[in-house]
Amino acid sequence: MKARILALVLIAATPLLAGCGFTPLYAAPGVGPGLSAIETIAPEGRTGFLLRESLDDALARDAAIPAAYTLKVDLKQTRTPRGRRVDSAASRYELVLDANWTLTEAASGLVAFKGVASTEVTFDRADQPYASIAGHQDAEERAAAELARKIQLQLAVWMARGRAG
Repeated sequence: MKARILALVLIAATPLLAGCGFTPLYAAPGVGPGLSAIETIAPEGRTGFLLRESLDDALARDAAIPAAYTLKVDLKQTRTPRGRRVDSAASRYELVLDANWTLTEAASGLVAFKGVASTEVTFDRADQPYASIAGHQDAEERAAAELARKIQLQLAVWMARGRAG
């Protein structure tokens, strides 16, 4: 009975939501095509590669469309031991990725937008060497995906606001 009442209330509230002026971020004109026209340049190395791949996925980069913008990312990675065992060996690490990025117009070379993003993830250090390496690599993948999501969101908001400032 409660489920039916809740369903009726939600159906009745639908017209109210339509009139409130709420527009989803990706429904704004030009956001989706604008994001897919961004070419990413990331630093060398495993984390840079993972970030570039994650950004290309997040931005839905279409290689058939000529790039209107170039996104250059400078990446700083730090790994800090957090947990300590009785023998003073680290049992847990924190991986922090800091990105300073610049979006430039491909045609003019002018800076269109700048931003910073940061993410941190933790991972365990296992006693087995392979498990420890796998944990570190998994942390790098998670951090790169999260950082790409944050950069994508900043770019989408900028594009939705009319690409101003």
